[in-house]
Amino acid sequence: MPELFERADLVIDEVLRRVGRRLVVGLPIGIGKPIPLVNELYRRAAGDPSIDLTLLTGLTLSRPRARSALERRFLEPFVERVFGDCPEPDYLEALRAGTLPPNIRVSEFFFTPGSALDWPASQQQHLANNFTEVTRALLARGINVVLQLVAARRQDGRRQISLGANPDIAAELIPEMRRRATAQAPIAIVGLVHPELPFMLGDACIEPDAFDLLLEHRRYDYRLYGPPNLPLALTDHAIGLHVSSLLRDGGTLQIGIGELGDAVCYATLLRHQRNEDWRRAIDALASPDTQALAADIGGNAPFTAGLFGLSEMFLDQQLDLVRAGILRREVHDCLALERALASGALTRRFDGAVLDQLLEHGLDPHLDAASFAMLRHCGVFHSSTRYEAGCIVLEDGTRIAADLSRAEVRARLASGALGQRLKGGAVLHAAFLLGPQGFYAALRELPESERQRFRMNAVGHVNRLGETQRELHRLQRRDARFINSTMMVTLLGAAISDGLDDGRVVSGVGGQLDFTLQARELPGARSLLCLRATRFRHGVLQSNLRYSYGHATVPRHLRDIVVTEYGAADLRDRTDAEIIAALLAISDSRFQPQLLAEAQRAGKIARDYRLPDHARGNTPQRLADALKPLQARGQFSEYPFGTDFSKEEIALARALPQLAAASATPTGRAALLWHALTHRRSGRFSAELARMGLDAPRGWRERLDRRLVSWALAAQTRR
Repeated sequence: MPELFERADLVIDEVLRRVGRRLVVGLPIGIGKPIPLVNELYRRAAGDPSIDLTLLTGLTLSRPRARSALERRFLEPFVERVFGDCPEPDYLEALRAGTLPPNIRVSEFFFTPGSALDWPASQQQHLANNFTEVTRALLARGINVVLQLVAARRQDGRRQISLGANPDIAAELIPEMRRRATAQAPIAIVGLVHPELPFMLGDACIEPDAFDLLLEHRRYDYRLYGPPNLPLALTDHAIGLHVSSLLRDGGTLQIGIGELGDAVCYATLLRHQRNEDWRRAIDALASPDTQALAADIGGNAPFTAGLFGLSEMFLDQQLDLVRAGILRREVHDCLALERALASGALTRRFDGAVLDQLLEHGLDPHLDAASFAMLRHCGVFHSSTRYEAGCIVLEDGTRIAADLSRAEVRARLASGALGQRLKGGAVLHAAFLLGPQGFYAALRELPESERQRFRMNAVGHVNRLGETQRELHRLQRRDARFINSTMMVTLLGAAISDGLDDGRVVSGVGGQLDFTLQARELPGARSLLCLRATRFRHGVLQSNLRYSYGHATVPRHLRDIVVTEYGAADLRDRTDAEIIAALLAISDSRFQPQLLAEAQRAGKIARDYRLPDHARGNTPQRLADALKPLQARGQFSEYPFGTDFSKEEIALARALPQLAAASATPTGRAALLWHALTHRRSGRFSAELARMGLDAPRGWRERLDRRLVSWALAAQTRR
């Protein structure tokens, strides 16, 4: 059993005593970092140069930070209200400031997108690995300490430990570290028990003695990092609509992180719950090519069989899909059972012939304790039965040999040992979770029967097809749609998702390439990479579809489906000229002539190629016109899943980015100043100005800020 502590400094003392002064420490991604322990270790190393400390991690979360005085007025009250006492790792400020001590290194395989672009230490120490390869990389770099936030509970009189939000790496890493540990290469596995961390099952549920040291005291309780829902633009909603038409009922759904994932969930709910409105939106938006692709691989009806969820990250919105009855196709970790279900020989309700059917589909007739436990968990055997010394023991004590090859044994079991319906299936397999506070609360409050439907597993289980479970995964993950975001796509089909052509890393590969490869191996599966067709950079509109780019995350030969707000382009098995034509058809019309000219100059598409008429009107105004009638009926709002922002904050959140964009160039700043000075004051925005602390300005700077904010708010209301 682990040694228990109530003070973080004593835990670090013990780690140093056990392992020595060369520490290679693995920290989970996201909310799995035990911040009090991390900070105690960092402070100890920062003050003692004899300690050589390497921190290996990813996705270090931070509270939102203001980039201007106006943003500070907006953000500070919001951050205090929403994030409360949620701490940050101390190493983060040192990375920002470039003051990391020489005896400390921080290597991350995934950054919060865009956060580390200008941090030389982070860029130089980046670990470029697929998520599924991180365990191997940590072992190769000599990891000897793990610090992990954990959940604890008592069940049937026993203390249980869960890796909670983050079994992703630890579930595979800890056993392998144990196997490699020696007296000459000692290790320390350390947990901090957090009362608000949801207790999750699957690979996350581990024995307490997996840990050497456990820290538990209420002084180390803090609010878990809970990012608020971000606003969804019409562009995002349009992408979500196109994607939702490509989902096949009875299939599998993987959704990536961010606003586009939220938009996909919303559109999928709309398809299921308000199908008539959804069809109107699809008819107004979808091009003939997108409609043809949807007819081939997707659907337009509510979900009757339901979907199975397979996601690297468990999203808050996936709970909405479960509540709506969309994520409800249950899978079981029993190959014979999945074979029988796929063939139609077995349904979720069954009779005494279930054992014959399972044997026909490959069940080993000589049951051992593990296979019996699996079948009982799945409902094949009644919960009152047990396995003992090669026999199945009934509730009344009757013992029956666990040899299903004998017809008389199967008959005896059918008369009193079997259940009547399948149970214990999972509707979602995920590797880590992150979301707003309400999400964590909902997971904590799940009844045990519902909790079992969400299996938190090692990332290798989710992101790849297991070597020994390949057939099982193929059956479970049928008709999969792997939906992820990308920053840019070249006209030849390569996707740029993690970095820039100068080598700087924006985020990391994560699981995107793994899911792309999975889509090529699974029957009926497709990879959908989603991006907005344009973006503003330094106040200038740019296309996110490029003829070429000096970096790629997903190479062109792995191309599949690309989705923008203007439709879906099926690139699989197409020639270069066909790919260029398909991507031009979903690009913004303001950039189509330039992109086409580049492709023609390179000789990759015919000189006389002409865009089809339906692709020539790809403009934001067309999207707005198409969705306006449904917006008037309450659909496609900015915050369809709710928000932590007040009404005034929502208005300000729309206006302040307009100020930032308008001031991105010298000409823009001059025009903005003119607008502010000539803007006529009114009392329309008194609540918003009061929220910014500008209702009674003092000095010329605050008076100017008041005018700037008033002008931006007025400009937003005119749009």
